[in-house]
Amino acid sequence: MKQSEYLRYDATALADLIRRGDVSQRQVVDAAIERANQVSSSLNAICQPQFSEAVSQVVPSDAPFAGVPLLLKDLAQEQAGQPCTFGSRALRRNIPSRDSEFVECARQGGLVFLGRTATPEFGLKAVTESVLWGPSRNPWNTELTPGGSSGGSGAAVAAGIVPMAGANDGGGSIRIPAAYNGLFGLKPSRGRISAGPHLGEAWTGASTDHVVTRTVRDSAGMLDVLAGAASGDPFRIPGAEASWLDLMQQSPGRLRIGVFTASPYDTEVAPECVAAVEETARMLESLGHHVEYARPEFDGIALARCYLALYFGEVSSLMDRAREQFGASDKDFELETRLLGMLGRTMPLPDYVRRRQQWNDFARALGAFFGCFDVYLCPTTGQMPAKIGAMETPAHLKLVAKLMLTLKAGKLLHRSGQVDQMALESLARTPFTQLANLTGTPAMSVPLYWTRDGLPVGVQFGAAHGGEDRLLQLAAQLEEASPWFANYERLENAF
Repeated sequence: MKQSEYLRYDATALADLIRRGDVSQRQVVDAAIERANQVSSSLNAICQPQFSEAVSQVVPSDAPFAGVPLLLKDLAQEQAGQPCTFGSRALRRNIPSRDSEFVECARQGGLVFLGRTATPEFGLKAVTESVLWGPSRNPWNTELTPGGSSGGSGAAVAAGIVPMAGANDGGGSIRIPAAYNGLFGLKPSRGRISAGPHLGEAWTGASTDHVVTRTVRDSAGMLDVLAGAASGDPFRIPGAEASWLDLMQQSPGRLRIGVFTASPYDTEVAPECVAAVEETARMLESLGHHVEYARPEFDGIALARCYLALYFGEVSSLMDRAREQFGASDKDFELETRLLGMLGRTMPLPDYVRRRQQWNDFARALGAFFGCFDVYLCPTTGQMPAKIGAMETPAHLKLVAKLMLTLKAGKLLHRSGQVDQMALESLARTPFTQLANLTGTPAMSVPLYWTRDGLPVGVQFGAAHGGEDRLLQLAAQLEEASPWFANYERLENAF
């Protein structure tokens, strides 16, 4: 199979070619490896290749994606016997003894694992630049970030190494790379995809796994493969009335869509991100939907505080695990991670619990909004992708952070009010995605807009809990009205 031919197909089409016998699994995998070798030095998207294993992997021949190559994210999507580093030097020796539910379902779906994609340490940033793996780069402009934390996956799919790749989203980490790389990215509802067996709920229920894809149907097909509770999961949500792939092909009907472009944190929003939403709103009106400016009413600063408290708790817990299980020391963690860990260990437990309880306020506000509207439309990100290295902590602030760590000044920082400023600064570039995580509602980034410089800009839609069918139907309608797949041809000979 020629590489040029391989790049023309999505995962659904590749699976069909293999099923019909037009090409073999080995030919498809070889084409993927050839593409990976061609672009890897430019993008640094794959941190742990498994090419030799992929060539010999046996898959169920009757599976929906039998023989299609897939990359896994090097965070939470654990494979038995393969390192899963979470982008951290502290977890280099983390070799799980069994597959995660995500990996097990993907195996049953017939997917061939080509390797693992880079992520920032612990998935904490909206850029994919770790000390362990180095920076991953955006295929549309390699001087820019592909986003994070699923940035390696986003870059690999956009560049055509694989038609889709594993991703997870605890604050936008599916949708942000989808927006920056011109991909489709759906974050499913809380409980839709199992986080087991290592976790009951990832990030206290804020995070979920899925994929980034080039087409809507690939995302729907993978939801069919991945959705469903596993034994021991904390709860089950109602399944779909039919397959997600079949539901996707139904008309969404005439939807009531609320549109907003202002940041919930009152931070600046780039004109390109606003323009993408406004153009999409006009398209939606032409498709017969009711569109008006409206936004959920909630306290944005409180949302930022609650989200950062989640960061503190999760980071300090994961650092403790790395120390206890693998003998990690402070030097094995990046400076910013150590600072977050200190803030987690010094945050009063009642404060953490109160902020976790406050997630209910945002869920109720969103519930009231969905009493009047079927979906919301807003930017996926507040800013265009940053240049590689631009988000690194400045030298003078690194000195301050080291001083705070030396003085063990976590309690002082909590009392000083500096944490609120930290929350706004850390979320300013991506202020629109955290709402769906804390409320457990589905949201998606759709690649409907490109700038004059040829950079993709994603727009975000969100629906009520369990509303993936409505989102997929709307995305399929938009994909038909304004196809984006042909845009990837520009990347075919770009490396």
